[in-house]
Amino acid sequence: MPALAKRISIFAMTASDQLETKRVVSKQMKDYSSIFLRLALGISFLAAVADRFGLWGSFGQPNVAWGDFSHFVAYTGKLNWFMPSAAIPALAWRLLALRLCWASRSFLGALTRVAAFLSGCLLLLFAHSMTFALGLKAPLNLSVFSASAGAFLLATCRQYSWSLDSLRPQIERKP
Repeated sequence: MPALAKRISIFAMTASDQLETKRVVSKQMKDYSSIFLRLALGISFLAAVADRFGLWGSFGQPNVAWGDFSHFVAYTGKLNWFMPSAAIPALAWRLLALRLCWASRSFLGALTRVAAFLSGCLLLLFAHSMTFALGLKAPLNLSVFSASAGAFLLATCRQYSWSLDSLRPQIERKP
């Protein structure tokens, strides 16, 4: 009987160790996935802003969507066909400013939860306007719905490792 008890205690210890290992791995995955989501959103937004100023090349070159701000304004007008044409340039500038603001906040991890939520909203609005103006395949081809979902997921994270947010004192929250 003592041998059986010893085997059971070894099994229980192993199960406990496995549970602890799963907990540690799960925490690391949460940390790394929030870092990856932050950087992916921030860099993607910055890349789009760079394209609007022609930093990736001129219009018509491979992998260049706009190439200059005038092409971006025209695309903004195409997606926002329901707005007065006089309002389109102001909307384009506002969208550029929002993307730049949220890109830097996501990249640096400053007010990440707010920036991620607002980025998710912006991307969801973008996906819907693309759907109504260009059809459902356009936002699916560009993974706009996926990017929006990723932003909303990032907004639900409890902590943001390797960020400016992690340097601020944490407010106690009830789960």
